Order: sequence, then structure tokens, then C-alpha cells
Amino acid sequence: MELKVKQRIAIGIYFFFSGVCFSTWASRIPNVKDFFQFNEAELGNLLMVMPIASVFGLPFSGWLVSRFNSRPPLLISFFIYAISLLGIGFSENLWSLVLSLAGFSFSLRIINIAMNTQAVTLQKEFTKKINGAFHGFWSLGGIVGLLVATLLIKLEISIQIHVVFVTIVTLIGTTTTYHLLLKNDKPKEGNKLIIGKPDPFILYLGLIVFFAAVCEGGIYDWNAVYFKEVINVEIFTIGYLCFMVCMTISRFFSDLVIDRIGIEKTFIVSAFLIVTGIGTAIVFPKFWPALIGFCITGFGIATIFPMAFSLSSASKKYSVGMVISLISTYSIVGMLVGPPLIGYLAYLFHLRTAFITFIFCGLMFIPISKLFFKLQKN
Repeated sequence: MELKVKQRIAIGIYFFFSGVCFSTWASRIPNVKDFFQFNEAELGNLLMVMPIASVFGLPFSGWLVSRFNSRPPLLISFFIYAISLLGIGFSENLWSLVLSLAGFSFSLRIINIAMNTQAVTLQKEFTKKINGAFHGFWSLGGIVGLLVATLLIKLEISIQIHVVFVTIVTLIGTTTTYHLLLKNDKPKEGNKLIIGKPDPFILYLGLIVFFAAVCEGGIYDWNAVYFKEVINVEIFTIGYLCFMVCMTISRFFSDLVIDRIGIEKTFIVSAFLIVTGIGTAIVFPKFWPALIGFCITGFGIATIFPMAFSLSSASKKYSVGMVISLISTYSIVGMLVGPPLIGYLAYLFHLRTAFITFIFCGLMFIPISKLFFKLQKN
């Protein structure tokens, strides 16, 4: 087997376990909400901890990108990520929960930058597009995490046993494949942030990532709550599971779709699917229509992040790692705004009404992507 194929598998494994850990947390949000007796607004406040912690990680992540290769920070941050998940499961007071969530989010920021830097760098060794498939492995990990969570919830297995199992498997999987990750991927130039007039390339790409983060982050955090409190489903992870399945299918086929119709048209198709899917779930708050709606949404939202990160290599001003670090900041702001905003709107009005936010975000992909590609052609 060629080295580049082994490296592709290793990077895919890291994407996979990142998805497993995140979906483990997301699937247990209703349990955390019930244990601490949070209302929607209080849960929204708790969810703000994650993006705030990521914002504090901005200077640190920029320093890592400019100083080191992506491989060592990726392993170290994964260790913190898994241990923080363990802390979430065993938290019995608010302060320990907040601290664990902060560590979980802080490490996830480093993981995302390092993983995507590895993925975009390895893309140069292949003639066909492979970036969408890496994000597909993240979604596949999310599915596996959700399947495990759904089974354990059905069997009434405690959250403590759940997170111990996931933490052990994650640490074994990441440490054993570490030696196959790309080495010496630090670029020689474009690693320093230039202060001044905002770069239109970063601005447009960042706004795309921002609205994608509002959609993805909001749906990840509120999907299970929606099915539990609006649809009244006992196994409330089913909607999240189907959403992740459709995201995974979409991401594994996204490279092929982009090759066929082009990345510009793919943004428009994705926007249409998001608006249609969320609209269906809002207008018809019954099990099957809502399930179908979230499946359609999954097909649409899945392609946005892979496309945005793949476009990072086109920057003439910054290295791939620096572009990913900068646009990830927009993603963090989206995570900061999205989930808490849904919580506040749900508290003031209704969770169904709050989900209109995702329709607005889906529509925004059309004009912003057009501005980005117009800039590229000039």
C-alpha cells in the first residue's frame, strides 16, 4: 500500500474519532439538561461555554500554526478532548461541567485546524478530490457515536459508563495511528497574520463558514431536544441519527458531485436543500415529516464545510494552516451565536419558531458564495 494511501486512512481515523466524541456529547445533552434541571435559556447559556472557550484558543491556535507542524498538536489536543468528554460525563456540579466543556471545545478548535491542515496538504498528492471524504469520516464517526448512544440510552446505561468506553476507544485509535500522519507540513511562508484592511478572500469564506456553523452547531445541539419536546419521541436521538446518516452519505459523494456540476452550483443546491428540509420540519411537526426534513437538511449542510476548507488552498496571501485558523474563527463565532440564540428564541417563542434561523442561514450561502467566486475570477 502506498504511503499516501496509509496517510489518507490515518487522517480519516482522526476525523472519525472526532465525530464519535462530538456526537457522544450531543446525544447526551438532553440527559445533562434533565440532570441539572436547565430550562431552554439556561441550556443556551451553558452551550455558550464552548464557543467562548474556542475564542480564547484563537491566539494559541495561530501560534501553533506558525510554529509547529500539525502532527504533535493534533495528538495532544485529542488527549485533552477525550479526557474532557470523560469530565462532562462525571460532572455533578455546574463548575466541573463548565470546565469540562471549556476543555472539550478548546481542544476541538486545535483538532479541527490540525486535521484540516493535514487533509488539504495531502490533497496535493491526489489528482481527484478527497477532502469531502475526510469530512464524511467525521460524520461516519458521528453516526457510530449516535448508534452507540441510542443503544445505551435504550438499555438505560449510565452516561458515566458511556463516556468511559468512548474515551478509551478514542485514545487507543488515535495513538496507534499517530505515526502515519503527515510530517513536516509547516509552510515556509504565509504563517503570519497581517493586520490591516480585511482580506476579502478570508471575509467571504469566513462568512460561509459562519452561517454553516450556525446551522450545523444549532442542529447538533438542538436536534435531540426538538425530537424529544416538539415531536415527543421517546428515543430522541433518532432524528439526530438520520440527520448524521444523510450528512455522511452526502460528504462521501460530495467530491463526485463537485466534479460533475462544479463547486459554485453545489453551494446553490446545498442552500435549497437546507431551506426545504428545515421548512418541512417546522411546518409539519410530526415524526415522519420532521425526520424526512432533517434528512434533506443533512444532505444540504454536509457539503458546506468541506467546500470551504478545500478552497482555503487558493489564498495568495496566507498558508493553508493560517487560512483554516482564520476562517475557523468565523466558525467559532457561528457556534457562539447559533446554539444559544436558538435557546433564547425557543424560550421567548417556541423551538419551532427558533428553527427559522436555519432557513435564513441556508439562504445566505447563495449571495455570499457568488461574491466569493466573483472575487476569484477578478
